[in-house]
Amino acid sequence: MNHNEPIRDARQLGLPKMLILGLQHMFAMFGATVLVPILVQGYGLPLSIQTTLLFAGLGTLFFHFCTKWKVPAFLGSSFAYLGGFAAVAELDSGIYAGMSGEEKLPYALGGIVVAGFLYLALAGLIKAVGVHRVMRFLPPVVTGPIIILIGLSLAPSAINNASTCWWLAILSIAVIVVANIWGKGMVKIIPILLGVLIPYAVALVTNQVDFSGVAAAKAVGVQPFVLAKFDITAVLVMAPIAIAAMMEHIGDMSAISATVEENFIEDPGLHRTLTGDGVATALAGLFGGPANTTYGENTGVLELSRVFDPKVVRLAAIYAVVLSFSPKFAAVINSIPTAIIGGVSFILYGMISAIGVRNVVENRVDFTNSRNLIIAAVIMVCGLGFKIWGFNNEFSGLTLHIGGADITLTSLAIAAIAGVALNAILPGKDYEFGSDVTQGRAGDFGRY
Repeated sequence: MNHNEPIRDARQLGLPKMLILGLQHMFAMFGATVLVPILVQGYGLPLSIQTTLLFAGLGTLFFHFCTKWKVPAFLGSSFAYLGGFAAVAELDSGIYAGMSGEEKLPYALGGIVVAGFLYLALAGLIKAVGVHRVMRFLPPVVTGPIIILIGLSLAPSAINNASTCWWLAILSIAVIVVANIWGKGMVKIIPILLGVLIPYAVALVTNQVDFSGVAAAKAVGVQPFVLAKFDITAVLVMAPIAIAAMMEHIGDMSAISATVEENFIEDPGLHRTLTGDGVATALAGLFGGPANTTYGENTGVLELSRVFDPKVVRLAAIYAVVLSFSPKFAAVINSIPTAIIGGVSFILYGMISAIGVRNVVENRVDFTNSRNLIIAAVIMVCGLGFKIWGFNNEFSGLTLHIGGADITLTSLAIAAIAGVALNAILPGKDYEFGSDVTQGRAGDFGRY
């Protein structure tokens, strides 16, 4: 068989090779998936690694069910919502006054549940009126700057964590850069995981790792579930992030389609993939996990292995579910020094913003058009300006007093609302959503 010829039925390789391929997909998603709860814990919100792994696995399996078992995608933890978690952790007015991080976490999770339902609303709209009519309200000139803001809003957190031990953080950054730029094969696919493991080994040798939690943890145990609670302020913090996350989803579907040369936006359909992602996100939020999203890392594995069978991705999901039943494993992950997390965050948060830039560039947004320039300008100033102004006034974002209740809009929520509204109001729309996504460009799902 020609090595470049794709394999669409992994059973022809035999069970042992299938199991190894599933393991490879698990390694690809693992670093980023467990990093999200670690980062959220840094904000003072005790998000569980065990619960995160459980709902990443279950969410992936449900996504495959919704998409007729056709789409080889893995659903891991979404970084888009990190800014929302950080903002909820900072809330200190109304019902949040005097609350601990443990008490605030259920409200952040409630916002994620609502965000998941927004996916379902968009899926329903697309099914009812068609993808082209819906997407004209969410063009890259809106979603690109919002994604950029998500990364920029998290930058101070990366600096704070890295500053606990700069040399360890710089080592983490260096490992990620070297693995990603000069690495070959699997090394190039898992730079984030290597950026944790190698500095962690160094930290072990230099006695910078606290193993007390690992010794106390059980080898097998049930996940610590947290039931979501709902409050309008937390919902308005988290839910608008779904706008950016949904665009990320569409971009990922485009990338997977281009990689495996099948148009998944048409079959099984974007409404089905959004439904799978939305239900997985809402289910995770309801019981204590972060929002899910389709993972580009696993798309890279598809390209590397040339095995396009979704069954190997489902094997990775099963592995994640099995690992989620080990508190000792979660304790080992929690023992990673803060500086290493800072170094990894240094790269990841910047990459989030860079993805937003790529979203704008690959979709050829015309910034010589004054309309586009105004929309992007207002989004950027709202996202950065209200955040800084909010900090100076001892609250995050803008607090409105409505009917005797305090409702806080974060800077990102204000930016998203302003961007969508301006795009709907200003004349001269020149964006057309396209669905020809099998020509090899991940961002080429529309044109100006």
